[in-house]
Amino acid sequence: MAVSVVIVEDDRNIAELLQMYLEKEGYAVTIAADGGQGLAKFRAIKPDLVLLDVMMPVMDGWAVCRAIRAESQTPVIMLTAKGETDDKVAGLKNGADDYVTKPFEMKEVLARIEAVLRRGEAPQQENAVRAADALRVDTVAREVTAAGKPVELTYTEFELLVFLMQHAGIALSRDKILDSVWRYDYYGDARTVDTHIKKLRQKLGDCGNYIKTIRGIGYKFDTEKQDHA
Repeated sequence: MAVSVVIVEDDRNIAELLQMYLEKEGYAVTIAADGGQGLAKFRAIKPDLVLLDVMMPVMDGWAVCRAIRAESQTPVIMLTAKGETDDKVAGLKNGADDYVTKPFEMKEVLARIEAVLRRGEAPQQENAVRAADALRVDTVAREVTAAGKPVELTYTEFELLVFLMQHAGIALSRDKILDSVWRYDYYGDARTVDTHIKKLRQKLGDCGNYIKTIRGIGYKFDTEKQDHA
């Protein structure tokens, strides 16, 4: 069955160009011209991925992303204006998994889609459950519990947490995290990692303190009792 994608974009030319390119690559594509219509189609189709513009009528992209995140962990890639760093950061804070800056190359869009979808693929059964004090991660069921309570993470947040736990006790640079978690040459900057780490810590509650900031380098997963920076 073809991977389904909903494109929420009010610029008809961009939407149709994306649709044509993705359908040529074998994706099943549905277009929505505004945020309200996009959310309705998302709920009706339950796609595998959403491409979401920021500035749109009815509902902007941030509002749509928040609504999606309130009910689903479906991957969301934001389409942002060139140079609008605040848009990128806002999208990530609202639960987006990645972003593409306009104008974009279609090959870049496809690479980002493929990378985000790979993050959601079920891992091998071996070492399925990782535990560290009050934190438990099941990489097959893709379930996280912190202090016995379930935690809902986006695909990227989940992959980021697993990667940090796999390398517990090791200081990891932001570039290393980008290369390993995002899995392709990233076009953004290290603020992407910082934004995801902040959201991850918030969702994990007290277990978020296991993610330590290593000044001048990046981050380390360590269950030693100390506050993160």
